Amino acid sequence: MMIEETMRTWVAGWALSRSTPPPVEKPWGLYVEVPDNRSEVGRHVLPRMEEALVRAAETPRTWLKMPGEPETVEPWLTGGWVVAWDETGHLMGTDLQATNPVVPDGYTATVETSGAVTYVRVHDAAGAPAAKGQMATVGDAVVVDRVVTEDAHRRRGLGGFVMRTLANHALEAGSVRGVLGATDAGRGALRDAGVAEARHDRGVHLPADQLISQPRRPSRRPQAARRRAGVATAGR
Repeated sequence: MMIEETMRTWVAGWALSRSTPPPVEKPWGLYVEVPDNRSEVGRHVLPRMEEALVRAAETPRTWLKMPGEPETVEPWLTGGWVVAWDETGHLMGTDLQATNPVVPDGYTATVETSGAVTYVRVHDAAGAPAAKGQMATVGDAVVVDRVVTEDAHRRRGLGGFVMRTLANHALEAGSVRGVLGATDAGRGALRDAGVAEARHDRGVHLPADQLISQPRRPSRRPQAARRRAGVATAGR
C-alpha cells in the first residue's frame, strides 16, 4: 500500500472510528469535520507533503496532518501556525497475521462490533477498565484507533493483547491489512504485536488560544524530535 493510499485509508477509518462526518475531497487533500469540539473544528489530511498544499489548507482551529518530517514543514508555515512537537507521531501499517491472543491472568476481555467499528475492552478482577482499543473497517483494511492501557496496568502485555485480538477479528471478517497512528513510546509495543512501520505521520496545528489574540510561544522541540524520533498521542 503506497503512502497516499495509506493516508486515505487512515483518515477514512479515523472518521468512522470517531463518528465524524466522512472525509471531503479538497484540492489539497481531504478535510474531516470534528463536531462539538471548541478547540478543533476539523482536520486537514494531506496525502502529499508540498509547500503549496500546506499553505492552501491553513484554516483557523484545524489540525494539519501529512506524511513527512516536521523540520521540513516548519519553514512553510505562516503566522499563527506552529509545529506541535509534542503531538507528532508515526503512521504504521502491516499485513495482518493470525495469532492466539490469551488475556493475561487476572483480566477479562470483551469484543463488540457496532456497524463498521469493533471494540475490545479489558477489565481487571474488580471489573475496572484496564485497557481498550477499537478499529474501523475500510475496504479490505482496518484502521486501529484509541489503543490505551491505564497507568496502573502497563507493562503487563495488555496493549499487545488488544492489538492481536483486533487483528484476529479483522482477519475473520475478511480484512488483510491494518493501519494506525502511534506514539513514539508506543512503537515498540506495536512492533511486538506484529505492526510494521510504513511511514511517519506528523502533525501541525494552530493552537486555539491564538484565535483570541493571546501570545503563545511554539512548543519547544524535544530532544527526541531533534533526533527525528517524534512523539505523539496515539490516534490523535
